[in-house]
Amino acid sequence: MTQLFALHSAYGLATAAAAIDGGLLGEHGDRLLVPFVSARVPETTVGIAADPALARLRSRFDRIEDLDALLGPLHPSSWAPDDADLPVLERLITRAWDLDPDDLELLVQSPQVAPARTLMALFPRARLTIIGDGLMTYSPMRVRMPHTVTARITRVVHADVVPGVAPLVASPHAETVPVAPELFRRALADAATDETALPEPADGRDVLVLGQYLAALGLMTGAEEVALQRDMIDHAALRDPRRIVFKPHPSAPPRVTDALRERAAFHDIEFLEYRGALSAELLAERLDVLAVIAGFSTALPTVRALFDRDIDAVGTDAVLRRLTPYENSNRIPATIVDALTRADSPYREPALLQLLIDAVGYAMQPVVAGHLRPRAERLLDGIRPADRDRYFSAQRLIELGLPGAPEQSLVQRAIRPAGGVGRVEELKLTALGARRRVGRAWRALRGR
Repeated sequence: MTQLFALHSAYGLATAAAAIDGGLLGEHGDRLLVPFVSARVPETTVGIAADPALARLRSRFDRIEDLDALLGPLHPSSWAPDDADLPVLERLITRAWDLDPDDLELLVQSPQVAPARTLMALFPRARLTIIGDGLMTYSPMRVRMPHTVTARITRVVHADVVPGVAPLVASPHAETVPVAPELFRRALADAATDETALPEPADGRDVLVLGQYLAALGLMTGAEEVALQRDMIDHAALRDPRRIVFKPHPSAPPRVTDALRERAAFHDIEFLEYRGALSAELLAERLDVLAVIAGFSTALPTVRALFDRDIDAVGTDAVLRRLTPYENSNRIPATIVDALTRADSPYREPALLQLLIDAVGYAMQPVVAGHLRPRAERLLDGIRPADRDRYFSAQRLIELGLPGAPEQSLVQRAIRPAGGVGRVEELKLTALGARRRVGRAWRALRGR
């Protein structure tokens, strides 16, 4: 059997490599890596096919076929051929990549969108496996996939960075295959570069602060993000570090770093910016940091699970309030990080965190995740009002008829949509239909 891995991120590549190392993917005859760049401007990004730091991870595969080279200049996320063209493309790609479409397994990231979704439709007889990509894996599917696709998704392979909690993508039918932290840690170590410029550890008294550039996601303004990251410096200062190491988001403007340097100087703490290629997780380990502080980065639970470092999050309450629409795909990652780091969180225990994720997942995608409604009702029946307001929109509770929904006035009930039509309008349509039926019956009685 050929296992075709369509991957776009270093995290996904490390997850796949760790699963291979652990023998979690079963027997195979040929492992084919099909890398692609998912960035909006691919020319500004070094993809996993070319990144020299990922060479040892790429060596786990028997051969590589670059999807960007095949599709260019078409962006991979725009690859959505007509259904009528799929059989022709299947034959062409089968011949070009030397595949047997009847003995093929596709292992993909981000199955809801192209190119993964296109490949799954292109090979209608292939087995399907989802490779996790951080905390997004814990979210339900964003769109309802055809049964011809979902019926073939047999498993979800994910880095077990939230131990005891199962991801929701492709649930309830797909098997979840957690990649143990030890396996994932070794794979990440293989992605490490020779960091000659890495600063010397400060005797275990470094605090690492991670930038996320939330302004680019439209979650806050640039000024608000600077204020948020100043708060991160304040949180770091509470741990009495000798030095604060800041790893900015690659796209963040320099003024963010300047503002944080000034804030660290206010606390009389040494400040160091790190723009090297080492991942946040490995940087935290190499520097032997006291703690890692960020927004809702996947690095937070990862560094805790892999290296047993303290973590702290700043601004998750604001992010949870501002995420729109409610089903925004960042909601589950923000919920997980908030629940794991908030001082008064009752959801650190895995069973309760799973219940919270299931409930939020249902509220996000009530059709795709309809099987989780009993779990949502169970959580909301006993949740503290402050936690309910933190994780759930009142409007969403009303729309879904869930426990804890606020009482509505007569006018609100009259105009509330039911099946896409306001109640007042629904009554008008019902009356109009009844009048037409009476008219037809009267004409029939008169012989017309």
